[in-house]
Amino acid sequence: MPPIPADDLIWDEAGAKRRARFVSARGGPPPKRAIAAGDELSADAAFRLASQGTAIVWTGDYHNARQLLQALGRRIDKRRTAPDAANPAAAFNAFRLAQAQRAGILGLLLVPVTDGAVPLRRAPDLRIAIEEAVGRLEGDSVVPLRDVLAFVSAHEWRKNGVTIPALGGAKIHPHYGVFPPTRQDYIDLVAKAPLPPGEIAFDLGTGSGILAAVLLHRGVKRVVATDNAPSAIACAADNFARLGLSDRVTLVEGDLYPDGKASLVACNPPWLPAKAGTSLESAVYDLDGSMLRAYIGGLRDHLLPGGEGWLILSDLAEHLGLRTRQDLLAQFATAGLTVLGRLEAPPSSKAARDKDDPLYFARSKEVVSLWRLGSSA
Repeated sequence: MPPIPADDLIWDEAGAKRRARFVSARGGPPPKRAIAAGDELSADAAFRLASQGTAIVWTGDYHNARQLLQALGRRIDKRRTAPDAANPAAAFNAFRLAQAQRAGILGLLLVPVTDGAVPLRRAPDLRIAIEEAVGRLEGDSVVPLRDVLAFVSAHEWRKNGVTIPALGGAKIHPHYGVFPPTRQDYIDLVAKAPLPPGEIAFDLGTGSGILAAVLLHRGVKRVVATDNAPSAIACAADNFARLGLSDRVTLVEGDLYPDGKASLVACNPPWLPAKAGTSLESAVYDLDGSMLRAYIGGLRDHLLPGGEGWLILSDLAEHLGLRTRQDLLAQFATAGLTVLGRLEAPPSSKAARDKDDPLYFARSKEVVSLWRLGSSA
């Protein structure tokens, strides 16, 4: 994965001017103000600085920095107000705003990275995790600690993999920036839906390659898997190789649909029509639901006679007032599609059972569906 676009951050440290490349998973310019600080900085003082937009370049102990990040998170969460469940769309917008503000404050605690390593006391060797996420960082950089911890978490997912019962217990190894297949609900739907006759399937927006792998495991002869993110293509290729499926998959980097037609066209688009802030969020949020609309609008032209489109979609957007069921059905009709059937599953995410989640009022009602679509002509 190429380095994330960055610029330089300038700050004073020990009476000298320091300069380092600013690298952030969210992109954007470096903070306008920064100070150097270490173990002597209290959580309250750090919170005041970050709340005012001042970045903190950490010079102390690595584990103390992690504890400070947690303390900042607790202070932010104390300010959280209960959502207005009577106005779901407003509650969702308030939730996203709070998320963005939280990320902005926490993203101001920075750690130095020199030639890919974090040169802080008691810091572990993080070079592999950092390079897997943002490429080789040469020279001096500063990176938000919350991003570094996300790099480490992604490295562990990639190293250990996620066990998939629908693959007979085999594992999928997600890469950084590619959504890990930790939800079993939508995977189980793809594993049990009746396959239409035919030998070729398309998996649009393949991500880690999980749905293509399940289809091949079920006996589909060949899959063409597409994604517009190079990191996802690399991740899927790695997983197909690990599973011994590479000779039955064609990977295509680019727009949603490949050339040709298939007997089955599966797609698990982002479920919520909202702007994504990072590459990982793009698996959940899609501004204006553009991928969903592109899939529905192009499906009929890419189905072989008797073929089916499988749309895997949560109704969470409906409970949040971001889309109605009538809107979705109208899109099907306009595209010349008919509903052949629908399979449902309750959500497997922990958030659906967490009453402290700000969107519990909507998540608790969520249903995940696999829509079986065919041409109405």
